[in-house]
Amino acid sequence: MKILQTHVDTTVRNSKLINSIVIMMLAAFAAYAQPQTQTATPQISGVIGEVKNIDATANQLIVRAENGVLSTVNINDKTQYKRLPLGEKSLTKAEDIKLADVGQGDRVWARWRSGADQKTTPAAQLVVMSKADLAKKQEQERAEWRRRGVSGIVSSVNPSTQEITVSSKSLMGQAQAVIIPITDKVLMRRYPPDSIPKYSEAKPAKLEEVKVGDQLRALGDKSTDGTHLTAEEVVFGTFKIAGGTVTAIDAPSGQLKITDLQTKKPLTIIIRPDSVLRRFPQGAAMMFGGGMGGPGGPNGQGQGPRPEGQGQGQGQRPQGAGPGGPQGGGQRPGGGGGAGNMADLLERLPLISMGDLKVGDIILMSSLPGADPTQLTAISLVSGVEPLLQMVAARQQGGPSRPQGVDLNGSFGGMFGGVGVP
Repeated sequence: MKILQTHVDTTVRNSKLINSIVIMMLAAFAAYAQPQTQTATPQISGVIGEVKNIDATANQLIVRAENGVLSTVNINDKTQYKRLPLGEKSLTKAEDIKLADVGQGDRVWARWRSGADQKTTPAAQLVVMSKADLAKKQEQERAEWRRRGVSGIVSSVNPSTQEITVSSKSLMGQAQAVIIPITDKVLMRRYPPDSIPKYSEAKPAKLEEVKVGDQLRALGDKSTDGTHLTAEEVVFGTFKIAGGTVTAIDAPSGQLKITDLQTKKPLTIIIRPDSVLRRFPQGAAMMFGGGMGGPGGPNGQGQGPRPEGQGQGQGQRPQGAGPGGPQGGGQRPGGGGGAGNMADLLERLPLISMGDLKVGDIILMSSLPGADPTQLTAISLVSGVEPLLQMVAARQQGGPSRPQGVDLNGSFGGMFGGVGVP
């Protein structure tokens, strides 16, 4: 199951990508700031973040830190520009560049000498990691999670043995499970509520915080039979799958109103720029039903789709999102993420925008619930899912049944966006 659809502050430096960037830049600036004598050790001060705007005429850059704070960085003809190659941790191999070589989306550390007023004094130096290098680093880490990662729904937590069991289902409905021992060597992080999950923003966590029903991804070495994983990292979150009929659309405010499929009560769905929106196309039930098993499978009489995916309000994947969902990608517990995986198939559904949604559409979506139970922020949302719900209802109950009886979290957890990778 894909568990989910990315910046630096003290709470997010456990991210491998962000942590590696910080280490590189810290080492680089440590080398730059080495005093000529051992009697003075100038402090390094500065701003780390993503370049959002460059105004060469005004000699200014706008840099957004991981916590969202925007800073204006003044520069002048004495400012030094250094590009840190991917993987380097010292300025000894940094390349001298010019302001013209700095681009929007690059990550920089703007550095001032000790005691300087950052608001008025031009930065002494900018160390740059290019957007292209960052993307390459992210793809390398995503590939590692696809190769060495497992994901699914937490089916049990055993405090006495310090083990978590993660389960998923194949397209044929077969359950797969992986046992993950948790030791003090495992880096554990959790996605905060009411957010779009980003790998770099997951918070430090403990085994005691993991609950049955949570979505979880783990990176490590699998046993030969695929039933155990010696984990290096674990990231998880308490996600909720909701569904219902769209009753109103307010595009300017980015909100949908739906009637909840199961409670029949109204729900407000918040669509953010990094929410992922997809549509389940007509005829997809025929396409997906042949490999499902059960009433919608090859031996049954029905047809059933098995879609899942994510789509974004802007038709783009959220920053930090892995190949399987806002942050998810990769293989499922006990096996690969091939054609037999529901999440893989749903991810191939076409992306849409909020403008493509209509009153009367039936949607399924994932969220990280916050304090208000009447309002959910969409991580991934799929419209046109009536055939999918009918197929799942028929399979679960052994014959034609109404979608209202479908256990949404049990049936679709992990498929519509959840915990993911860099």
